[in-house]
Amino acid sequence: MKIRTLSLVDWRSYEQTSLSFGDGLTTIIGENGHGKTNVLEAIGWLAGIGSFRRAPDEALVRVGADAAVIRSTVEADDGREQLIEIEIPRIGRNRIQVNRQRLNRTGDLAGVLQVTVFSPDDLDLVKGAPALRRGWLDLAVASRHPKNISLRSDVERILKQRNALLRGVHGKLDIDAAFTLDVWDSKLAETGERLVAARLDLLDEMTTTLAGAYDAVAQAAAHATARYQASWDGPLVDALAANRDLDIRRGVTTVGPHRDDVVLSLGAMPARTHASQGEQRSLALALRLAADGVVRDAGVAEPVLLLDDVFSELDANRAGALLEALPAGQHILTTAAGLPPAARPENVVRVHDGVLTVGER
Repeated sequence: MKIRTLSLVDWRSYEQTSLSFGDGLTTIIGENGHGKTNVLEAIGWLAGIGSFRRAPDEALVRVGADAAVIRSTVEADDGREQLIEIEIPRIGRNRIQVNRQRLNRTGDLAGVLQVTVFSPDDLDLVKGAPALRRGWLDLAVASRHPKNISLRSDVERILKQRNALLRGVHGKLDIDAAFTLDVWDSKLAETGERLVAARLDLLDEMTTTLAGAYDAVAQAAAHATARYQASWDGPLVDALAANRDLDIRRGVTTVGPHRDDVVLSLGAMPARTHASQGEQRSLALALRLAADGVVRDAGVAEPVLLLDDVFSELDANRAGALLEALPAGQHILTTAAGLPPAARPENVVRVHDGVLTVGER
């Protein structure tokens, strides 16, 4: 997959701008706060992942405007071009079209464009809350196979209904509510176990890739591993039944795939508590590389790599090692501090006060 053109109207800091992209490395250079990341964030939206900075939709609309618009032509691996058009209003529902045909779900964009995002915030994959690791894993699960795209949203929809019922009974379950809860338990167990199975399959596939990616980026062998940690034992439907009284008291579902975690380790030690910041940063990069590798190996697509100012967080050795570890394909990189010596950009774009200019390195 490759992005050929990108047009932004009233997106973040951009009133109106457009860019074209080649097959290789495009770099966007500028001081912090001038709009570099806003470009990558728009490309992430085109791929159906929303804002990788976890910003609400209304924050994406330029101040004073009613709606933000993204348009892009994307070339598939077989050479076909597709037009993606997205309108994000300040108030109301988003409008998404591919080749003038409307999509009902943002996640369906993953079938048109896939990206792998590297950002300084990736350190939170190692240090942060379990929800961040689940999100990283579920994005890779959806990218690996189109049939998995709706799995996470289906689980979230069922959880929303089950939790609404739990809150509505106010601690007391009558016969009708018990019957309805049984139905939601069955749906959550079936869909949740499918999601967990897909997560486990992906982690199993990336075991060797993760260790190799870490060793390459860190330039040291440490046996990096990612182990799935479920919030229950046995069949999920049994765990839901066993925790029903607790769920009713709390008004929330206390076990399920939404409570699981991925335990990251270097050697025998948990990386979250025992690794240095440099080791944690190398592990975060390795997680992105490993997930990207699994998607490529599945033959579904070759994701576009988006690297948001990651080299400013790395020493020269790690920066060079990351460049060497990147797979071939289209890369779009932002930087405020200049490029590593090994970088060979095909296109250089400079940004200042929300204005993009194609220029020299």
